[in-house]
Amino acid sequence: MRLLIVEDEKRLAVSLAGGLTAEGFAVDVVHDGLEGLHRASEGGYDLVILDIMLPGMNGYRVCSNLRAAGHEVPILMLTAKDGEYDEAEGLDTGADDYLTKPFSYVVLVARVRALLRRRGAGTAAPVLTVGSLRIDTAARRVIRGEDEVALTAKEFAVLEQLALRAGQVVSKAEILEHVWDFAYDGDPNIVEVYISTLRRKLGAATIRTVRGAGYRLEAK
Repeated sequence: MRLLIVEDEKRLAVSLAGGLTAEGFAVDVVHDGLEGLHRASEGGYDLVILDIMLPGMNGYRVCSNLRAAGHEVPILMLTAKDGEYDEAEGLDTGADDYLTKPFSYVVLVARVRALLRRRGAGTAAPVLTVGSLRIDTAARRVIRGEDEVALTAKEFAVLEQLALRAGQVVSKAEILEHVWDFAYDGDPNIVEVYISTLRRKLGAATIRTVRGAGYRLEAK
């Protein structure tokens, strides 16, 4: 899942990005409202974490512009403001949830996961079943048969992208886009490294390489 953080407090933004990356998300960060609107408008994000007090354009306007343009990406607003009128204004502009600073990081992650589950309702179950594999996207657990398979956050994120489209070919570029952040400029063959690790843990026949196209998760 790819997240966009629009937050002008750079220390907070970096801290949030680091924590969410460790949770297995691909995270991009911008510090200006106009840049945030531009990035979010390009699409490709599963959720936007949006501060209200921003240079260039405040979060209320960013949110209302996105909704007016038809973008339905979930938006979690962050603000130092509090009070029911501030919350009402945020929700009225189209935000899906609202968190007042200072906040608990654990609560923020829980809100993020709840919004992502809500967005996926009707299109993706919290537990994905592919053959003998059960992938619990909420608890971040993978069960093969009767045994739990220990995966790193990045391994889980790669597997989740394949499981969401089980039986279909997922390209290397699509995996990179959703698992690594926008600023990643390393070797794209990093995907092959993670595919190799997943095959070692889940079984070589679990993920099939379709030459020139990508990878397919097989029901085994």
